Amino acid sequence: MTGCIFCSIVAGTVPASLVYEDDTAVAFLDLFPVHQGHVLVIPRQHCADLTACDPVIAGHLMQVSAALGPRLVRVLSADGYNVWTANGAAAGQQVFHLHLHLLPRFETDDFGLRFPKDYPRAADRAALDELAGRIRATE
Repeated sequence: MTGCIFCSIVAGTVPASLVYEDDTAVAFLDLFPVHQGHVLVIPRQHCADLTACDPVIAGHLMQVSAALGPRLVRVLSADGYNVWTANGAAAGQQVFHLHLHLLPRFETDDFGLRFPKDYPRAADRAALDELAGRIRATE
C-alpha cells in the first residue's frame, strides 16, 4: 500500500534490521524500541489491523512470535517477554499495518501495563454472563 512504512519495509525500499522472514511474515527490530530487542512481526500482505487480517495469516504471526520470543530471552538474558497488538487509534495503534510487538522483559525494566486503582476486583457474575451472551450473539 502506498505510503505504508511497513509495506515499504516488505518491499525492501526502506531498510530494516530483519530477524526473520518467510513467504507470509517479516520480523524486524523496532526503530523506536521500548528497550533493546523490541521486535515487530508483520504480515507481508497489507491489512490495517487484526480485524482486517486473514485468520490464517494472523495465526502465523503468532507462531512466528512464539518461535522468536525464546530466542530473544536467550540472546538478551531476558526474564520473559510480552506479545501484543493494538487495534485502532484508541488502543494506541500508530502504524495502520497489522503488527505484533514482541518485547523482551527484564525484572528491572520500567515498562508495564497500567491497571485501574481498584484492580483486581471481581466482576458481577450476572453481568459477565449477560455480556458473554451479547458477544456470542454478535457477528
